[in-house]
Amino acid sequence: MNFIGAEHAFADANVVLFGAPYDSTTSFRPGTRFGPSAIRTESFGIETYSPYQNRDLETDSRVHDSGDIELPFGAPDRALDMIEARANEILAAGKVPFLLGGEHLVTLGAVRAAAKRFPDIRIIHFDAHADLREDYLGVKLSHACVMRRCHDILGDGRIWQFGIRSGTRDEFAFMKAGHVVSEPFSAKTLSSLSFPNGTPVYLTVDLDVLDPSEFPGTGTQEAGGLRFAELHSALCEILTRFNVVALDNVELSPALDSSGRSTALACKLLREELLALAS
Repeated sequence: MNFIGAEHAFADANVVLFGAPYDSTTSFRPGTRFGPSAIRTESFGIETYSPYQNRDLETDSRVHDSGDIELPFGAPDRALDMIEARANEILAAGKVPFLLGGEHLVTLGAVRAAAKRFPDIRIIHFDAHADLREDYLGVKLSHACVMRRCHDILGDGRIWQFGIRSGTRDEFAFMKAGHVVSEPFSAKTLSSLSFPNGTPVYLTVDLDVLDPSEFPGTGTQEAGGLRFAELHSALCEILTRFNVVALDNVELSPALDSSGRSTALACKLLREELLALAS
């Protein structure tokens, strides 16, 4: 089953969805491996038309849904290699890969592919958690370390974080030392963010950046998060202002929200992102 409105053939599309149903390094409550399939199934509960943007997925976008990668459970190195290979295939065809997680570690595979093709790439990161640990319980490939591993690739001053409200003292010290640019708790400074024209950007959205009152379906909830309207506005701004060459939405754990509102929100946000990309 495809995401609603994502019916174009690969050759005709400019954006390609692919799922990475992986959660083997989840540190608290698992279940994000079911996120991509839930988003596809529940997307038929929303419309293809966005009244926010006056655009419709059926007429104003060209999206191909390539389905999920069948990833080996408990083998992060191999899983990341497979994600990188799929992202590289999409980039090589001149299209924008849009990864659906899965836990946040899956981002690293797509970033590896994008950084090889675009050596000057920047990352814009929305999350409740800093994800800047050097390791988690001695393991360097963990969803708690994914931004640190991305920093290993890109170096200082090329990762911008918004909405962060949880992390260790060492992680916050790493931010304050200038290795990454971080705005804790909000995204109010986004409007002042600027890059040289055409600078490639990777956008990663950990959906737990949202307040758990609106998005309880995630493994590590953190009170004090963004509201849907805030996140929606921020993402549409990024996708229309910047040269986003690859992106992801991660950390939906549908079974942790029996009401289904978290999955419904994830579907609506994805529709809005796809339409903003088409602008």
